[in-house]
Amino acid sequence: MKPEEYGEKYSDHFLEQYKLYVEMADRVSQRREQSNRFYVTLLAALAALLVVVARIVLAEEGTEVSFLTGVVLICGIFGAALSVIWWINIRSYRELNSAKFTIINQMEQQLPAAGYSDEWEILRPKEASPKYFQLTRIEQFVPVVVCSLFLALAAYAAYLLVS
Repeated sequence: MKPEEYGEKYSDHFLEQYKLYVEMADRVSQRREQSNRFYVTLLAALAALLVVVARIVLAEEGTEVSFLTGVVLICGIFGAALSVIWWINIRSYRELNSAKFTIINQMEQQLPAAGYSDEWEILRPKEASPKYFQLTRIEQFVPVVVCSLFLALAAYAAYLLVS
């Protein structure tokens, strides 16, 4: 809507909408951080559970080691699945934030200063000398590593069960 169509409060309302939108983008980032903490806690608890079960099974006389191998296989598959879900979650938050900042950058074209647009232009990696790594790209690497570890654990357990 054009300012003439909206009325005299256009600038005030536009600025309030901009501030609200920036705040909402920040909240998405906070939710992503909380989500990451949730997955790290869940995967760490799974690893801790695996260690506790292993210690109990190995300490017991006459307990089947194949039971432990089965538990390791199940934990490995479950941990890998959680890591994939975590990775998808990070990508979803990244896309949502990207869309929000595209809108913020468009809104900034109507403001006297364009802080976010200018900041991104400064940080944008140049072909010759990349100086900024997007945190979400680095952040996506962690679930891949964790998934690989759990898959390796599951593969080893599967190998033990069939051999």
